[in-house]
Amino acid sequence: MGNAIVKAQTEQVERFLGNVVNELNTFLNHATISSFLNEEAGGEEEYYEDLFRNLRRLSVYCEEGLEACKIVLQNEPFRKPAAEKALYKIYHQCIEEFYNPKNDVWYEDSRSAYTGKNAIKYRHAVPATLQTMIASLESGFQEIREELEYYETDYRTKMIQSK
Repeated sequence: MGNAIVKAQTEQVERFLGNVVNELNTFLNHATISSFLNEEAGGEEEYYEDLFRNLRRLSVYCEEGLEACKIVLQNEPFRKPAAEKALYKIYHQCIEEFYNPKNDVWYEDSRSAYTGKNAIKYRHAVPATLQTMIASLESGFQEIREELEYYETDYRTKMIQSK
């Protein structure tokens, strides 16, 4: 891929991650386990703790990815290998963490592409506020996943060939 394409992708990912970080942190700054328990009668506190743990992890990964994009984009001249490495890492940390969180607190329903419904399904009942927030992020994650899937194979192939 040319420098211009990789730079445009890095800028797109930077905007996306900026939005994700903002939305996740706003949510995390206002939501509590107590508010979840009040909102969802019969909810499981331990499950909610795992949800918050995963949301915080996702927020940190996205903040790190955002910072990496900013650094790569500030460098003159633009360094394509550094950008590709950052995008590869973002794919594996942010995108994969969104769709496959630790402890399997939610999962991706692969059939959702055929049904037109949201892909994220929860293991237990969750409050509507969480469902709404995750649903609002989902289309952006899907778009960026499709955009960065290239790096899953290309970057790894380059690393193997360079050894």
